[in-house]
Amino acid sequence: MSLQPPIKLFSGTKSRFLAEKIAKEYGVELGNTTFIEFSDGEFQISYEETVRGSYVFIIQSTFPPSDNLMELLLMIDAAKRASAYKVVAVIPYFGFARQDRKDKPRVAIGAKLVANLLTAAGVDRVMTMDLHADQIQGFFDIPVDHLYSSSMFVPYIKNMNLDNLVIAAPDVGGTKRANAYAKFLGASMVICSKSRKRANVVDKLTVIGDVEGKNVVILDDMIDTAGTMTKAADMMMDKGALSVRAFATHAVLSGPAYERINDSKIAEIIVTDSLPIKPISDKIKVISVAGVFADVINKVYNYQSISSNFIV
Repeated sequence: MSLQPPIKLFSGTKSRFLAEKIAKEYGVELGNTTFIEFSDGEFQISYEETVRGSYVFIIQSTFPPSDNLMELLLMIDAAKRASAYKVVAVIPYFGFARQDRKDKPRVAIGAKLVANLLTAAGVDRVMTMDLHADQIQGFFDIPVDHLYSSSMFVPYIKNMNLDNLVIAAPDVGGTKRANAYAKFLGASMVICSKSRKRANVVDKLTVIGDVEGKNVVILDDMIDTAGTMTKAADMMMDKGALSVRAFATHAVLSGPAYERINDSKIAEIIVTDSLPIKPISDKIKVISVAGVFADVINKVYNYQSISSNFIV
């Protein structure tokens, strides 16, 4: 009977805050690495312990700047060249996921390019959460464990015990997610229809469905500049909603996001710690994904099914 290869967890520089929580949940210490930056901005990553024959999990979200993606690629390459048994990229937030297709002529499909880069670096498996587009899984020819925040958000919504609950999709693309939640929670659903002048700028927003006298929960995979979310919340409150809350997996929160959230009529926004968050708004509450990732890492390492981690 062959022995199970040892498991080792490592972290990229900017995701260490989350990697430490995952390692603690799993019950191991993070592995030792060294990050050296040269005067021109180039950097080098090295493992300060052996990974030969080990099952290596590298935890790193690939949010801007692109150095975070490059660091992950270098860590994968270094682990493969150091004879790791398997290398798994744990990417709680998969950057460039919004570039999943050609939405106009002469643009790149960034998500596919990132998939190609990860594969070229030698990764054996990818683990991520709430991709902006599900089809990105098909950009890989290796296993992709696509986790969902519903395992955390559904219990949270249930514990709020809201009467007259309505689940809202922030746009037409989010109807599948909202419909799944609505069915599971036995709630009705409304859809926000929006048009954009350009990226991050909402031109027109309307709501399809009745929100009067309802407690509304908006679901989205990410909240970036918070323009859509706050406009939708204000509009629903003006249409007679009792309250509006939002659940978003990835708290990008760029540009005027915090100001918009604080100035809006939204009651609270619940996000995860897939990205580092500045705690400068009382309306933002954070749920950790560490337990979910630690559990799935354990199941992948022990060749167990992860289907029990999916609620909706």
